[in-house]
Amino acid sequence: MIWGDFQAVIQLSAGLNVAILSFVDISLPAIKERRRVFAKARQELELHRGGTEHQHPDDAEAYAAAVQEMDRKLFMLWQESSTFIREEESLIRSTGVLGVFGAVLSLGLLWYSAEHYSGEISLMGRLLIVLSFCSLLGAFLINFMTASQAGVFTKKCNTIREEMHKRL
Repeated sequence: MIWGDFQAVIQLSAGLNVAILSFVDISLPAIKERRRVFAKARQELELHRGGTEHQHPDDAEAYAAAVQEMDRKLFMLWQESSTFIREEESLIRSTGVLGVFGAVLSLGLLWYSAEHYSGEISLMGRLLIVLSFCSLLGAFLINFMTASQAGVFTKKCNTIREEMHKRL
């Protein structure tokens, strides 16, 4: 096989690797939604925390205990998600790094294949072509997993909010 046989594949790799930088669009909406839901839950809890004056004195203690329980549940969920929140930014940066690495590699391969169009392709050349697609797969998986995990925390927070609406 010659480099010219792989040039279309390398062009595809180059185009997709440049497009990696838009992969964060996969996870950003889920991340923003998770942040919005957490903030909304906190606001609602604060409204309930201050809303004890309209209650009968006998019910005020039970109401305050229910507010405390909801606060504890939100705090536990926040603690559970705090590791993910710290990793979130590094995962998004990793997408950029993979995109730049893949783009540089595939553009270099594209230039090399044009220069050596009729030259024999070595095993190392084939491995580099495969590697140029691995960055694409890695970036996609990172963003898909980040979006999925953000969705899980959003659902858990919404469940707590629903319980808050029913109990308070």
